[in-house]
Amino acid sequence: MANKAFGVINSAANYIRVEGLHDYRPIGAFSFLGRFRVIDFPISNMSNSGFDRIQVCLNSRPRSIVEHIGSGRHYNINSKRGAIQMFFTQNNGASSIYNTDINAYIENMEQIERMPQDYVVVAPSYMIYKQDYQALLDEHVASGTDITLLYHKVDQAKEYYRACNTVTLNKQKGIESIERNMGTAKERNISMDTYVMKKGIFIDLIKKSRKESSAYSLADMIALSCKDLDIRGFQHRGFFAAITSLDDYYRANMELLDYGTAMEFFRPEWPIYTKTTDACPTQYFHGAKVTNSMICNASLIEGTVENSIIGRNVHIGKNAVVRNSIVLAYNNIADGVHIENAVIDKWADIRNVKRVVSDSVTPAYVKRNDIL
Repeated sequence: MANKAFGVINSAANYIRVEGLHDYRPIGAFSFLGRFRVIDFPISNMSNSGFDRIQVCLNSRPRSIVEHIGSGRHYNINSKRGAIQMFFTQNNGASSIYNTDINAYIENMEQIERMPQDYVVVAPSYMIYKQDYQALLDEHVASGTDITLLYHKVDQAKEYYRACNTVTLNKQKGIESIERNMGTAKERNISMDTYVMKKGIFIDLIKKSRKESSAYSLADMIALSCKDLDIRGFQHRGFFAAITSLDDYYRANMELLDYGTAMEFFRPEWPIYTKTTDACPTQYFHGAKVTNSMICNASLIEGTVENSIIGRNVHIGKNAVVRNSIVLAYNNIADGVHIENAVIDKWADIRNVKRVVSDSVTPAYVKRNDIL
């Protein structure tokens, strides 16, 4: 008989701030590759792993995530027995130090305690990866450890993953310490903020954290418990992105424009579910030129698009050029405008400024609803 767990998706990481995009929605609601939201990836992992009880912790600006998840039917969760529950926290501002995931768990402790499953898998809503959580759970139970933590080996820890935690492992894959990535070394084991443990240990950590500090997160509590609990690392392989800055967001989207990377990541046997929006196909006018790009439905393309991601209902005018950029939904790029190395948020209208180009590694960002 398979080991049973319920899933918890933590979108209450209050120390991560993605400039621009974050002003309007939590990271889980960020558009990804034009048609997904970032939160679709952890929910799809749980659904594909056979989990039919999933709890989503929300703190600030939850509207866009609540609307996107809805009843959860599009995630292929058993509608007779399964459910996605939303955990809300009260009265905490987006940047309040009290606005932690622990706060969300404490306010919803009754629901957590009522869960009939013996185990819990906690995953973040700001990371994009594929993982069979049932295999992870079975491995955890077989090893007899207290907590299993998923980690990913990277060689770009100096430039990226700056808000993530790193883990130090001993020879038996036991975790000796968990610390914030300070960008001092290239190669690091990045904690994927994904944990498997017994429900009882999860509840104990939540209750203990309140005695330690009101500002602690679950990650802080697990870091403090390295000496007292048996915590083992489990290495993740394959595509992995952590959306902790605008640079990270841009790079993660751009990496999946590579056909080989995308084909390896999006497999028919492990579908990524999302809320579908029916719309007519995109129309390409005479003179339009598109190369190595992902174009969503209902757009009107009259100009040139290279190496870019174009969301739904976007108009790109005559002689306009969009290169190495992410253009979210409902944007108008007027005739003759040149966009390069940029992230254009929704409902922007770029018509008077003829060039939006970033010369640095960090992309240019155009605000939502902005007229330029």
